[in-house]
Amino acid sequence: MSPEQEAICNFMVLRELRKREHLSIAELSEKSGVSASVISKLERNQSSAEMDTLYRIARVFGMTLSDLISLAENQTAHLVREEKYKSGDFTFNRVSYGNVRTMYAFAKKGSRLSKPELHRDDYELLWVLHGILKITLPNESYELTEGMSIQFDALLSHSYEVLEDCELIITHLRKGKRF
Repeated sequence: MSPEQEAICNFMVLRELRKREHLSIAELSEKSGVSASVISKLERNQSSAEMDTLYRIARVFGMTLSDLISLAENQTAHLVREEKYKSGDFTFNRVSYGNVRTMYAFAKKGSRLSKPELHRDDYELLWVLHGILKITLPNESYELTEGMSIQFDALLSHSYEVLEDCELIITHLRKGKRF
């Protein structure tokens, strides 16, 4: 691992993963083929590791190498402030992260949105908190009432029509990455 990787990776997460699986250091060593002393030093962030070492440890936890490195890179919480905006007659409050965006939306009866904000290659999850919303996709249409939800490919052409004042939660989850 390069000095740059050492500065941004915290492999103390290995201890948490190991304890979650109820494994001792010796058991993890046996399952991975990595020496107990190397695992102990990694867990205390006192050593760097070769990719092969991390790969073998990751496999014990059912993870890919990139999953483990990502977990070691992202040990801190990410705090953002909501963005407020309007699109058509809809009012949105949005929070955005690298792989997920969530929007709270409100719209009055009769409001329409035929070209929602430009989408990335996402899945879209729409949840009606209050009211009635008609969503139209290329070959289907649904009336969603309070408590109903639908998921679809956000790249598909879709439109919203508010049949009764609505409060919605819309989440865009980037394909290929999962939170």
